[in-house]
Amino acid sequence: MKQTLLLNISLLFVISLVGQANMSATAQSETLMENTVSKKSSYEDLITLFNVWRSFESPPLKNGAPDYTKDTFTKRWPLFKDLRRKLIEIDTANWTIPQRVDWMLVWAEMNGYDFNYRILKPWDRDPAYYKSVWEYRSDVPAHEGPTHHKTLELWTYSFPLDKEERARLLTDLRVIPPLNEQAQQNLIGNAKELWQAGIRVIANQSKSLNKILNKQGISVDAEISRAVEEAIRSTDSFTAWLVQQAPSKTGPSGIGKENYSWYLQNVHLVPLNWEDEVMLLKRELARAWASLKLEEHRNRELPPLVAADSPEAYNLMADKAAKSLLRFLEEQEIVTVKEYFEPALREHLGSFVPEAKRNFFLIGEHYDPRPLYSHFYHWFELARMDLEPHASPIRRGPLLYNIFDSRNEGTATAVEELFLQAGLYDDSPRGKEIVYIMIAQRAARGLGSLYAHANEMSMEEAGGIHSEYTPRGWMKTEKELLLFEQHLYMRQPGYGTSYITGKYLLESALADYAKMKEDEGKPFQIREFMDRLNSIGNIPISLGHWEMTGQAEQLKNILK
Repeated sequence: MKQTLLLNISLLFVISLVGQANMSATAQSETLMENTVSKKSSYEDLITLFNVWRSFESPPLKNGAPDYTKDTFTKRWPLFKDLRRKLIEIDTANWTIPQRVDWMLVWAEMNGYDFNYRILKPWDRDPAYYKSVWEYRSDVPAHEGPTHHKTLELWTYSFPLDKEERARLLTDLRVIPPLNEQAQQNLIGNAKELWQAGIRVIANQSKSLNKILNKQGISVDAEISRAVEEAIRSTDSFTAWLVQQAPSKTGPSGIGKENYSWYLQNVHLVPLNWEDEVMLLKRELARAWASLKLEEHRNRELPPLVAADSPEAYNLMADKAAKSLLRFLEEQEIVTVKEYFEPALREHLGSFVPEAKRNFFLIGEHYDPRPLYSHFYHWFELARMDLEPHASPIRRGPLLYNIFDSRNEGTATAVEELFLQAGLYDDSPRGKEIVYIMIAQRAARGLGSLYAHANEMSMEEAGGIHSEYTPRGWMKTEKELLLFEQHLYMRQPGYGTSYITGKYLLESALADYAKMKEDEGKPFQIREFMDRLNSIGNIPISLGHWEMTGQAEQLKNILK
């Protein structure tokens, strides 16, 4: 009865909050105090508060676009403080570990809001924050990097549009002009490199919008065409304004070591600081290079890998690689292979690209796709999120502020080497070389991003580490990927390192899980570990570690 009552209160409050989005901050605060949680702490109280928090986190609208103006943030800040106080007042002492993990997820998200308000301020200093049109689904639960709340997800539309989808597209398109106008008032920050790199992102949006005009059925739809053309004009005007303002931007873009460490620990729940990550990434970079050279030595009598040189050769190789990976996972009992694994993988097998146009990942993919397809564990996780949603509403969808990065990027990176060690390349040992090249690349680019956030290097200099310390010159072939990655990592602290730090944290969880089994006199089974990890959801590895082993040692300093 109590649970039903609380959930009904939650639903009614959420509906009322959405309807009252433009009310005064005082009135919002009064409504919150009347409707959030009961005095006795229960897990249902947390779910109620989570629903209220998520409704609050999405800002009110101004002229049809999300309102990121300074006055609105200032007016809503007392309401945020009330929400955070409500969370801290919840007593979790007698809760189960999974319930306490859920509490920490809400706590981390609120810390993310606090950090964005105080330090990161993407609406203030990051022009790319105002990118609206996304042509693809991210391979992680949400788009990488700070993203505004009313994006146009072009990949979700099927053309020609039905009546419902047409109305949705019109609504999405009509956000763009007022948002671009608002951006020119909000962007008062002085982050030089973020500004310069952001110009390119916004300029490219016009190309994405132009693609809509060529979609089936759009040429005969005058209203949609006008909305697209207005969005293009607005985007071009915004781009011109960014170019005009660029010479006045002279300040640093990195957030500094202290802020970076606080963000890692309190938002992404990574139990490391800036210095720890520098040490770890240096170690992994050296280990990857050493392992590569030893593999090359071991394989010195073997013929070199031959890259696919035609669409037919590529398609044949990709099909063989997909079958090999899925068969390996099943037969070697690495993970329970669900029926959605194969379609999820096959949707992303790629296609032949001429040698001159291949970027880092495509170079390796044309020799042996299995290292990259191992990283495509991402798509298994997204399919699971779509088809087997987590029982907890807190874990069901994407966590805010890319808090999932250590879990999703860390797991996808970890399994590349885990599968290698378990025997995936026994039939083709030179494939191991590609795995170590990929690990070195992730370590080098993450190391560069650390120095950039410390403002000890420019993004260009960080890209130099990224390029120079990737083996075989594979990062020197195509500059677009280099620019994209270093820009993303400057925009989203901790993301560039999450591939390696998440890998390290997963391996730590695996080690403690294996020792726990050994202490219990039970056999360690990798499939049991991977299935357990998958069942926990897309949450930080440190929390997954706690839930799987009962050990919260990694969280000790954070919890203090």
